[in-house]
Amino acid sequence: MLVVHNYIMSIDRVTKDELISFIENNAKIRIDSLIESAIETAEEVHSDIKREDGTSPFLETHVWPVTLAVIKHYLATTHYLTSLQITSTILHDVMEDNDRILNLYTSRAYGFDAYFRHRFGEYVYATANTLKTKPLENYSGSNKEEQEIARFTDYCSVLTNSKYDVKVIKLADRLNNMKFIAQISNHKKIKRYLREAEDFYIAFSIFPPQTIDFYKEIRKAYDDLKSVKITA
Repeated sequence: MLVVHNYIMSIDRVTKDELISFIENNAKIRIDSLIESAIETAEEVHSDIKREDGTSPFLETHVWPVTLAVIKHYLATTHYLTSLQITSTILHDVMEDNDRILNLYTSRAYGFDAYFRHRFGEYVYATANTLKTKPLENYSGSNKEEQEIARFTDYCSVLTNSKYDVKVIKLADRLNNMKFIAQISNHKKIKRYLREAEDFYIAFSIFPPQTIDFYKEIRKAYDDLKSVKITA
């Protein structure tokens, strides 16, 4: 059941209709053409994607819940919420799947970046592009582990110097991922999420400007992850 009084997500699934209802009735924001386009694009790009358990739909267990968490955070703070933050959150993972969206829109002739900018504007594009993880081959190192460390430290630097909207979206995204992966014993991402929480995300939540709500929730998700069975 959708719990609307707790501004950090406390549910496993959110439907599109529940999200739209919350935007209109609780956030008091009209579903404009920008939000409609974002929902349409997210459905086209993510509709067939499943989570790490192989069965849970990505939209209902990640995209919509993360968007709901971001909206609730803004409603509980003094930060102003507009359709730009909502659109940016809905599309926060789209650029990770740009090969698929290129095929969907047959836009290779002028490039995905140009398509994204044209449809959603510079602000949403910049937010999504900041959140996107760069390919590992962009980083130097004598082995894969060194490349991964270089990428992670670079990403942490980018996030630390990013705008507030990027910070909130990323924390909601990571919190969702940590909660979900805690349900799967021995998953390879558990150790990485624990290490990255220790090295960055817990502290990031209280770097100015502070997000104490996310700090509390990420600390709890971290403690829950530590109790998950890992034998490998």
